[in-house]
Amino acid sequence: MTGTTKARHAASATSHAAPSGKAAQGANAVQATSTPEILQVSSGRSGGGGMMRQERAPHSIQTVTRQFMDMRSPAGTALDMVKNLPSLNVSTQDTSGMTGGSIESRSLNDGDMALLVDGAVVTSGTEYLQEDIDTENMDRIEVTPGTSAIDQPVTSAALGVMNVVTHTPSHKFGGLTDFSYGTNDMSRQFIRLESGDIGKTGLRSFFSFSHTHADNWIGAGASDKKHIDFGVQKDIGTDSYIKFFLSWNQERYGIYNYPTADQFYAKKHGTGTWGASSDPNSPNFWGNHQEGPWNELFMTLPVHLRLTNRLHFDLVPYFAYGRGWSSSVSGEAGSGLTYANGSAVSPSQLSVNYYDQRTPTTGATIKLTYDISRHNQMTFGYWYGYTQSRQWGPNSAVNQNGFSNNPDDLSTAYFQNGQRYYSANQQTGDQIHALFIQDTAKYFQDRLVVSAGFKFAMMNYWFDNYLTHQTMGSNSVVPLPRFSTSYTFNRHHQIYVNAQGDFRAPDPSNLTENTSLPRNQYTIKEELGYRYNNRYIIFDLSLFNYAITNRLLSVYNANNSYSTVNAGNQTARGFDVMLSTHPFHHFSPYVSFEYLNARQDSNVQYGTSYLPTKGKEAIMAPHVMANFGLTYDNRHFFANATVHYTGPQSVTLVGDERIPGYVTDTISLGYRFSPFLVAKSPTFRLNFTNLTGSMVRTGTTGVADNYHAVTLLNGQSIAGSTGAQFYVEPRFSMTGTISTAF
Repeated sequence: MTGTTKARHAASATSHAAPSGKAAQGANAVQATSTPEILQVSSGRSGGGGMMRQERAPHSIQTVTRQFMDMRSPAGTALDMVKNLPSLNVSTQDTSGMTGGSIESRSLNDGDMALLVDGAVVTSGTEYLQEDIDTENMDRIEVTPGTSAIDQPVTSAALGVMNVVTHTPSHKFGGLTDFSYGTNDMSRQFIRLESGDIGKTGLRSFFSFSHTHADNWIGAGASDKKHIDFGVQKDIGTDSYIKFFLSWNQERYGIYNYPTADQFYAKKHGTGTWGASSDPNSPNFWGNHQEGPWNELFMTLPVHLRLTNRLHFDLVPYFAYGRGWSSSVSGEAGSGLTYANGSAVSPSQLSVNYYDQRTPTTGATIKLTYDISRHNQMTFGYWYGYTQSRQWGPNSAVNQNGFSNNPDDLSTAYFQNGQRYYSANQQTGDQIHALFIQDTAKYFQDRLVVSAGFKFAMMNYWFDNYLTHQTMGSNSVVPLPRFSTSYTFNRHHQIYVNAQGDFRAPDPSNLTENTSLPRNQYTIKEELGYRYNNRYIIFDLSLFNYAITNRLLSVYNANNSYSTVNAGNQTARGFDVMLSTHPFHHFSPYVSFEYLNARQDSNVQYGTSYLPTKGKEAIMAPHVMANFGLTYDNRHFFANATVHYTGPQSVTLVGDERIPGYVTDTISLGYRFSPFLVAKSPTFRLNFTNLTGSMVRTGTTGVADNYHAVTLLNGQSIAGSTGAQFYVEPRFSMTGTISTAF
């Protein structure tokens, strides 16, 4: 199911700034499956200081554990924690954990990623996962590149699944608190209270609150965030439970601008900047390019019941609601507009455009699992999901103090013919019904596991433009087969084969600029893997092949919006390898590597002709990514260092603009003191990022057709453009944290 564009991202609007407007892939998110034979997450040991874990799933799975997260800055997000997994190229906008980022993986991007928290869809995409849970309340983060379990509420997971498992309430009364301060005047406070077991009810709960404030790392602007997490677990016997999780998030921040190549090099050479201005009289003043208060509410209630010795019942309902706005200067007002009192608006009046949005998302997955015999298990179930997004684009005069008013403030609002003037007024949404069935068989003392399943998805999505009276929509019926098998030779060796079909419909909220509906994307994915582990090392190798038809991409438009287009067919193949050790004299190294070869298989339509893209390297598909990590932990002193390398990559469809390879790095240092009074684990740690202070581009905000002039297949020539717009690695930062359990 498709998510919707966040208000904050639809409007970052100076003439040189790309909007942060990415479609939030809410329903494209993926969950931690409750089907044991699909994820089969082992409780085995972790290696590399928690950067890798011993796995048994019949597909690729890459896990970051609490051990690693406890060494990192608590201001970091889930994206910061997974930056060193072999299949991911992660771009983040800041180091304060408030503005998110993006992911590239195996030649795909955010639109193909699925995100779940405790088995439920989150409305935010990778840019805003931090709105749904604080880092301290993440138990582990599981990434299954290219794979989704059949019972997960998702049809689109070609890039894979990121599943965040939430903190389980403690059986004992107590809590955790930490305080962080760092670069860019960043300050953060967090406290979590644990109820412990409540009498003999089987209930236990936790409640946490955090507050974060930071200045933008480039240009003027500041961000502020308040966040609440609440969890309750009810244990029923030894094999059943009900787990409730709720989060609320409110934040406001100055929107980062995204530079073109020319702006990036101008800043790097000291001749310009793309950062927002601190001058209230400037069109680029940060107070008029900001995210207004965005409120996000998220709830889920996973239920697992053992009805009989053979029959299990699972229910995962979820609900999310987002409400907020963002603003950006949109130029002069022009003629024909009035204020609420009827007086005329000067045509030269500097104006601000708002993107005001309300987005409810709800759904549920229900599943029955029956053990037919000791060797055979059958699963069948149903998923229903619904998302709706109401979006407005009111216009107003720039406030005298330079800051944007609330869009509901009529004192500076524009009217036309007695009606409020909107540059956008639309509603989008989607609804999905999916049935699934799967059979899993185990033989040879459960060494051989064979699983085959089928998901049948029926999806309806729509787009209504109330300004142009344009209505678009589509119904899709899609079969999604899957097959996997694994064989465990002994406790050291395992091989697996996995194959799936993946479907993605275009995001309705990105259809604004389309006059016709893009075709649905379909992906066939295959994996072949081998794992080895012993008392010293954990090794994981995964070979993959993707065949993508009618690839969907988001293209940035000149009017500060995104539209969805088809970019032909594509093939991607390569391999991931991970290696880590268990602690040896307190040291735990970790290395990972990916090789990727991704090519465009067809020419992409451009007007009545085609761009010459066939055979070109796919965009955002570096051939090589590599990671190294080293952890030292003697129970009191601990340290972790990571280095990530991403090779050169193309950022335009015709391949005439590239970004060079780059390196990022981090260091964590800390000391755990002995318990003192009520402080059970007093700890001090320092976290450093971008140690050399290098300025590098790490990814793009969208797709550009070309950078230089190019000749179409019909002989027509099209002019060059400003090219892609980029995420830039934030400058050197340092964060100090004091924490303790109590």
